[in-house]
Parts: sequence; structure tokens; C-alpha cells
Amino acid sequence: MSIALNVPTRRVAALVAPALALLLAACGPTGRTQTAAPNLSAPTTPVEAGELAPATPNLEDRPKVALILPLTQAGKPSTVGEALRNAATLAMAETGGADINLIVKDDASTPDGARAATQAALSEGAELIIGPLYAPAVREAGRLAKSAGKPVIGFSTDASTGSRGVFLLSFLIENYVDRVVDQAIARGKKNFAALAPENDYGNVATNALVDLAGKRGLRVQIERYAPGNPASAVQKLGANAAQIDALFIAEQAENMAQVAQLLTASGIDGKRVQILGTGLWNDARVLNLPALQGAWFAAPDGSGYSAFAGRYRAKFGTEPARIATLAYDAVSLSAALARTQGAARFSESVLLNTSGFNGVDGVFRFTPEGLNERGLSVMQIANGAATVLAPAPKTFGGSGT
Repeated sequence: MSIALNVPTRRVAALVAPALALLLAACGPTGRTQTAAPNLSAPTTPVEAGELAPATPNLEDRPKVALILPLTQAGKPSTVGEALRNAATLAMAETGGADINLIVKDDASTPDGARAATQAALSEGAELIIGPLYAPAVREAGRLAKSAGKPVIGFSTDASTGSRGVFLLSFLIENYVDRVVDQAIARGKKNFAALAPENDYGNVATNALVDLAGKRGLRVQIERYAPGNPASAVQKLGANAAQIDALFIAEQAENMAQVAQLLTASGIDGKRVQILGTGLWNDARVLNLPALQGAWFAAPDGSGYSAFAGRYRAKFGTEPARIATLAYDAVSLSAALARTQGAARFSESVLLNTSGFNGVDGVFRFTPEGLNERGLSVMQIANGAATVLAPAPKTFGGSGT
């Protein structure tokens, strides 16, 4: 496909996106509100016969938005980059493609590639940078874009890459931890323990738990272990099991079978100690483990993703990567803001709207520090499946459920 993604429009029977034409839910960047956020993920509908579609600016007159993706890696095509590009193509098609001039660039999965792609995008007049995906690439893109006074919506899960003007749309571990632990607190749990490998994922998760514990006045016992060797740490928790009523495990799906066996062997009973995890547990390898029946984890509402995945399959004939929704939502958001917000479209005050935006994975909003907050569900594992224990909020500033 060509580098520029632009969907042709017609004067009659054009595709429009009524949901994207909604004004932002709040009037300004301050103040909490429970007004529903505008929906960015609804598919478009045809204009009625005989109705004229709104006039749209010529391609070169539309705001330029750069989408920087890892389309190649070590000189070979990248499947995740392709999925993100496909999702962007789908968003452009479903918004009518008339609001922005989307320019797609390959960062070759390297910081140097991200630097070159960002420099090229800025020289071509990009007002907003979407992407990159990998943390070193986001840092390079953010550095250049901030110097040029242009915002970035990045996809890295490394919270340290976010900053004022570099906003992360990714699924952050911190959000998972906050949501599931707050749910446990609401259900009366007070004495927490954490089990986490000594790696980047474990570091982020335990730091998030410690931060939340300080805010909530929780007692937390933390046991760390070398990746792949949790036996000793689980034994220590088992010896102290009578003193805890909730156990957060910061482990990925492929390693949970080993952990689950050790939990049973050490006498940690999931019927007495509430076991907690993150959205990475929404995986058959975890859902079918006997020791984890009754466990909770936080995750986005799956209904929006299911609908998105169906449309993606129909268009491209393949399954989307789970993170493909990030590109879809970012492109949909940029089109919505270009359509509704005039010259202020990508300004900080608009991007920091406290009511947020409603995307494929539910409501989200950016924070001034460059991170995000998401409305997440709490799921419970039962009979080899995940069911909703507490639904995701649909608004910020209240329960919104």
C-alpha cells in the first residue's frame, strides 16, 4: 500500500462517522464530570440516499498526522507492525478518511529508525505523532517532537517513556494493579502479599502495588524470585499464609502453570486467600489451571474488542494482534479531534480532557504526566473461563458502571 493512507470520499453515499462528530464530553481540561465520553470505535453508517455528505478539505489541506510503526525488524516484515497498520487503515475507512492526512512511516524497530521517521514526519508538517511502539523508539520520537512543540501518542508499556506532551495509550501495568487491588479492598481484603519475578515486569508491578499500598494504608509482604525459579518465594508465602488474605502475582501466562503447582504444594488455598493478577491472565493457559479458579484479574471490557476483531477479520482475513486496537483508537481519536476541535485539535488542553474518550477497549484518558487511566473490568476465573465480577466504568469521576 502507499505510504499515505487516504480513503477517497464521494459527495453522495459517502461514509461518515456520527460518533466521531460528537463534541468532547467536557468543555475544558479541568474539573471532574460524569458525562459520557465520545465513542471513537463505532463503525460508520452510509449517508441516506439523496443526502449530501459534508464538504471535506483537499488532502493537502487536512491536518497531517504521522503514524510511526515497526513495519520491519532486522530487514524483514514485522507482523505486529502490519497489524497496527491494518488497524489504522480500518480506522481511516470507518471514519470516512476525510478528516486527516495520515502518513505512515517505518521506524525499522530501532531508535535510529524512529529518529529518522520522526524528523521526516515533522519536516512534512505533521501536527501529531502516533507511535512508535517500542520504548527506545518512543523516547527518540518524543524528544524530537517535543522540541518541535508537537504532541506524541505512543504505544510503549514502559511508563518512563511518558512525559508532558508524550502521551501513552498503551495498556499500563499500573492500571491493572490499581483496579484489581482496589476491588479486593472493596471486598474487605486488608493484608496483601505480592509474588513477582526479578525482571522489568515484576519491578513495575510491585512498585505500583507498593505505591497503592501507601495511599490505601495496606500491609504488603513482597517476595521476589529469579525468573523461572519461584519455589523458594512461594514457600515463604506459604509459611505466612495465615497472615494474608490477598495475593497479587505479577507473572505472565506462560509461567503460571509452574506457579500454580507451587501454590497448591505450599498450602496457599485460593478459596481463603484471594489470588489477583493482571490482564495477561486472560489466556487459556491460566484460565484452565485448577489452583486459579476463583482468581481475579483486571482487563479491558472484551465486548468492544470482539466487535473490532470481527471487522478486522472481515477486512484483512487474519486475526489482529491484541494491541492493534491502540492504532485504531489513536487514529480514530485524531480524526475526531480534527473534525470537532478546530485549530486547538491536538493541543494539550484537548488531549487532557478529563472526561476522556471512549475507544475499542472502553473509556480512557491521558494524564498530564503522559500516562493514561483506563476503565477496566475485574474478571473472575471460574470453570476455565473469565466472567465479569465488576464491570468497567463507562465514565470517569464516578462509578459510571
